[in-house]
Amino acid sequence: MFPNFLQLISRRSAPEYEQDFLREVRPVRRRVRSRKVDRLFIVAWALIALKSAIVIWAIQRYHIPFSPLWVIVPTVAFAGLCTLVYYRR
Repeated sequence: MFPNFLQLISRRSAPEYEQDFLREVRPVRRRVRSRKVDRLFIVAWALIALKSAIVIWAIQRYHIPFSPLWVIVPTVAFAGLCTLVYYRR
């Protein structure tokens, strides 16, 4: 850190400065997303919505003594994480 700081103050370039330039540029092609996987995500989110509705209905109908969020929140959180990982890759 200090040698670089001293070079900045003295305005002298380092001896290896000329060697650090970029030699070649290769374009990176992005992977094309699969339509099948995109449809799978849509179907999976629709099933999660259906499951959430059924869980809410069942807990209210049969008077189960806990909140439906104990089932719904982890499902949505993990599905959201999987979706985020897929679309950010």
